[in-house]
Amino acid sequence: MTDVLSFPWGERDLRRSINTLETASSHLGDIAIATGRASRQAREAGHAKQVELRILVLHGLLHLLGYNHEHDSGLMARLEKECRLRGGLPVSLIEREGQRSL
Repeated sequence: MTDVLSFPWGERDLRRSINTLETASSHLGDIAIATGRASRQAREAGHAKQVELRILVLHGLLHLLGYNHEHDSGLMARLEKECRLRGGLPVSLIEREGQRSL
């Protein structure tokens, strides 16, 4: 079941734009979060709903920046982990999915 969706604004490669210091649009796109699902996931993970929302926003934002964990050989997972550690967040969505498949 889907918990977060990202809808990019335009078709630009935002990772390339950011890396080359090109001027990026101030609107990356939209992020939609299933708040009921976020509440359930927060309970299951043992943290507050606000924490779960932050995890989902981070995941959605990385997608808006052009990352795709299904096709990037772990790049998005590494970046998501680095960002969540810096932000003091618990296990990320990608890490959780990996734990479920073990």
